Amino acid sequence: MGIIFGVFFHFIGGFASGSFYIPYKKVKGWAWESFWIVGGIFSWLIVPPLAAWLTIPGFAEIIKSTGFDVLGWTYLMGLLWGIGGLTYGLGVRYLGVSLGSTIILGLCAVFGSLVPSVYYNFFPKEGKDTFTMLLTSHWGQMVLLGIAICVIGIIICGKAGTMKEADLAKNQSAKEVNKDYRFGLGIFVAIVSGILSACFNFGLEAGKSMADTANSIWVAAHPAQGNFLFRNNVVYIVVLWGGLTTNFIWCMILNARNKTFGDYTNPKTPLLKNYLFSALAGTTWFLQFFFYGMGESRLGNGASSWILHMAFIILIANIWGLILKEWKGVSKKAFNTVILGIAVIILSVLVVGYGNAIK
Repeated sequence: MGIIFGVFFHFIGGFASGSFYIPYKKVKGWAWESFWIVGGIFSWLIVPPLAAWLTIPGFAEIIKSTGFDVLGWTYLMGLLWGIGGLTYGLGVRYLGVSLGSTIILGLCAVFGSLVPSVYYNFFPKEGKDTFTMLLTSHWGQMVLLGIAICVIGIIICGKAGTMKEADLAKNQSAKEVNKDYRFGLGIFVAIVSGILSACFNFGLEAGKSMADTANSIWVAAHPAQGNFLFRNNVVYIVVLWGGLTTNFIWCMILNARNKTFGDYTNPKTPLLKNYLFSALAGTTWFLQFFFYGMGESRLGNGASSWILHMAFIILIANIWGLILKEWKGVSKKAFNTVILGIAVIILSVLVVGYGNAIK
């Protein structure tokens, strides 16, 4: 039953992540940097401590009692992840929800699974898997096979993107629906985002001692009831401080460069609706990790949880891409190519998940 609930929680988290950008499409008259940082204030500053306050009594004391080195590494991973999160928004803007999310999350799944093992190969730590273990074990070879399949899927999706770009150049009505579509710039920021977005997983690893403390306190008060469902909520606060720092600085630079500071008070725009939709997007974004933590506490395997989380996001994001008609006006060949690429990436995620499951 715990596994079933774990999968269900990951599905809810994947639905939140795959859907969070949709409310932003309802924002009118604001520049991208304006609605992105308003949503980010909710994602990274307001909602995380509220969630921790509701679920972890004394969460502030846990953070205060944590060593500076743990807090520093957790925050640093958040800073790097913040660049990934920032470019995620740009990748979705320039490639669309479907193609952008697929490429970014595929890369995120690859690096989130592979980089930690390479690190622990050079800096061994008890209980951590090294790259050598991956190469010399059956489960590790399955993980590497899944990663290779994922790279193939990303290449196929990239091919679909170039085909879409060519089709849009011939179809004026489709260009209106996809007016922000820019494949060259989009694929660049998608690659950057996919690599750095994996730092969120590294941040959770760096701050694991805080989650362990929250878990120990809860288990002592609730014996024989398993692990604490919300133990990761205290770690999210520190990781997301890093993400907020990166995104706030960049959005303020864009506000200054594009002279868009006036967006926040512009009476010619629907201010109330813009703030509400941005807040909804930001809150929905945070819910992905709220439910991710719940799912991981039930499945008990961080690597498998990460892969499963990515799979559900890819599925939901592409469903939204179809609903929003992001592939309207493109050839059947281009559409079938992206479907094939998505299927290959999902297959890769399942292979990696299987490898971790038989570990």
